[in-house]
Amino acid sequence: MRGAAAICLLVLVMALARPGAATAQAGTGTDAPPPPAVLVADDVYMEGNERLVATGNVEALYDGTRLQAEGIIYDRAEDKLILSGPIVIHEGGESVILASSGEMDKDLRAGILRGARIVMGDHVQLAAQELNRSAGRYNQLVKVSVTSCRVCETGRPPLWQIRARRVIHDQEEKQLYFEDAQFRVMDTPIFYLPRLRLPDPSLERSTGFLVPSLYNSSLLGTGLRVPYFIRIGDHKDLTVTPFITSKSSTLELRYRQAFRNGRIEFEGAISDDNLGSRSRRGYIFGEGEFTVLGDYTLRFDIETVNDDTYLLDYSYYEKDRLDSELEIERAKRDSYVRGAITYFHSLRVGEQNSTLPTLVTNAEWERRIHPNWAGGGEIRLGMLAHSHIRSSGLISDGPDIDVWADGRDVGRMTVSADWLRNWTLPGGVLAHVRTGVAIDHFEIRQAGLTSLSEATEVSPTVELELRWPLLNAGNGRATHVVEPIVQFSWVGGSNPFIPNDESTRIEFDEGNLFSTSRFTAPDRRERGMIAAYGVSWTRFDPTGLQTSLAMGQLVRDEIQLETNGLDSFTSSSGLNGKVSDVLVAGQVKTGNGLVLTARGLFDDTFNTTKAEARASWQNSLASLSATYIWLGRDLAESRATTISEWAFDASYRLSRHWTGSANWRYDVASDDSVRAGLGVTYTNECVEVRLAASRRFTSSTILAPSTDISLTVGLRGFTTKTSDKSYVRSCNN
Repeated sequence: MRGAAAICLLVLVMALARPGAATAQAGTGTDAPPPPAVLVADDVYMEGNERLVATGNVEALYDGTRLQAEGIIYDRAEDKLILSGPIVIHEGGESVILASSGEMDKDLRAGILRGARIVMGDHVQLAAQELNRSAGRYNQLVKVSVTSCRVCETGRPPLWQIRARRVIHDQEEKQLYFEDAQFRVMDTPIFYLPRLRLPDPSLERSTGFLVPSLYNSSLLGTGLRVPYFIRIGDHKDLTVTPFITSKSSTLELRYRQAFRNGRIEFEGAISDDNLGSRSRRGYIFGEGEFTVLGDYTLRFDIETVNDDTYLLDYSYYEKDRLDSELEIERAKRDSYVRGAITYFHSLRVGEQNSTLPTLVTNAEWERRIHPNWAGGGEIRLGMLAHSHIRSSGLISDGPDIDVWADGRDVGRMTVSADWLRNWTLPGGVLAHVRTGVAIDHFEIRQAGLTSLSEATEVSPTVELELRWPLLNAGNGRATHVVEPIVQFSWVGGSNPFIPNDESTRIEFDEGNLFSTSRFTAPDRRERGMIAAYGVSWTRFDPTGLQTSLAMGQLVRDEIQLETNGLDSFTSSSGLNGKVSDVLVAGQVKTGNGLVLTARGLFDDTFNTTKAEARASWQNSLASLSATYIWLGRDLAESRATTISEWAFDASYRLSRHWTGSANWRYDVASDDSVRAGLGVTYTNECVEVRLAASRRFTSSTILAPSTDISLTVGLRGFTTKTSDKSYVRSCNN
């Protein structure tokens, strides 16, 4: 009966509601036929010749709109639908309209709904005494209450709501316009706005205010940060944020734009205060990335500030060396090319930018060839070019903090050619052979007596590496992989009499244990015969537990000496002398999210040279991470005292709605805290409140310790997404 009634009703509605449709189509030949309407009901009958009545589980579908009601009466004389509720109207999956009764035109684009409620994005609700719908675009609501909080049938008001005399919802522009609006918390009026505009939840970007925050700092005083977002177009926007405190006035800016072939983003601020060396302080950071010339990637990065302590005073960034760079790069399967110009600026106390290499250029090209005559091997051709320039014109040599520090400029070029080949030997031993030659040329200006003005060195290389992976696996049992590795290499030539500007800090780890040189740049190379050996063990358990351990060491036939007779490697690098320290590294991963990682260097008496460890654990309720580093005293690396530090970072979901967080950085060597912070966040389906406090304990001649406290309140549903349903309150509680 329901199907027969649906067909009967469909025929009647098409005949009664659209008598001129066929004539219009035949008369003009241009008007598209109207989309068909589909109505389904339990019972259908006629009242006279003008009224068609459908009752019982009525559904109407027309042009993407689905209407459900207990009853529908179509009045042909007035050309309207009379609806009896409960009424539910679904519009394209973005919003749902609920009502008790109403009247609408036959296209469902205009009409009046009484006792109406609109639900947007499954969380924002607009409850009104009456809803007037027009042109299928505008919904005008009278005597409205708007909230994204869960509303239960207990009579209790929502946590927050906006009461308004009238609200107009523009469905095309996705905007809500309020008249005579009151913002209420627990039904208590907080403030009044004669006009208010808010985006509906389906709109991703719209001009308007973002979440404000209260701020208190021992340096800046008490203030308010109010960001205002300006949508310039579909692909660009500007955020203007006035930040006013009792001791400063700041204007923060952020500009973003997306292009067909790339993007740019700039941010900055300008402040008027009396905290620094000048009254007007500011910074600009910017970055961008573009695809150019078909398959090249062009990147730029700008970082500049006019006061050394500005970034830390306002908690923008903790960088103490800024770098601005312009780079172009292309990477393919068998070729790579890159060029970059970088400008460095130091904010550190005691460093003079005039005697630091502030302008640095790099160019790199590499090509892989797979010729048949190479016996299945591979040929690699490469070229490197580098230069760094100091602005100082001084020639005398000295430490950077000295007035008479040098101003030498260095340029180098390296051309290399290598042949590589892999074999699988009997027993599963993997053999790797590499041989080649590199030519390094250096040009030094303002060198004085510290080095030659130019030098060229030829460095032939031969390398043999053997790996023997061994696997022990069984059904349902843990899998063990043991791999002993040994490498023999020889590098000819000698390090010329040139300054060491690039390879001053060397890290010895698993990544370069089996390299022919541990130096970070070709201004230094390890020479002579070198043997590297090590072993790695990895265990995979079906329960998710994974354990790995690696050990290795280097042995040379000669000490890597500088022209002044000193070892090229510092004592804390673990690489000085003929025999290196023992490198030990391990990691443990469990199936419940715990990860432990540690690495250390140990000398021949098993004393620690360097050590670091990190532990992290994360699940649905908590996250915890801890890091420890230990670096011994080494004047050659400008480290007058031992560094021993702990860093902790943790968060824990205390309950359904409360989350706590904490961080702490502690200097064990000096027995002082470096930085600490605490935070607590309350989150439910309609609001997020975060209170955070942090303390920076470090100080210098230009930097003072500071304490910062911030409070941020965000209305979820309008300003933030609520995809995480675990915060939604239950009406049973």
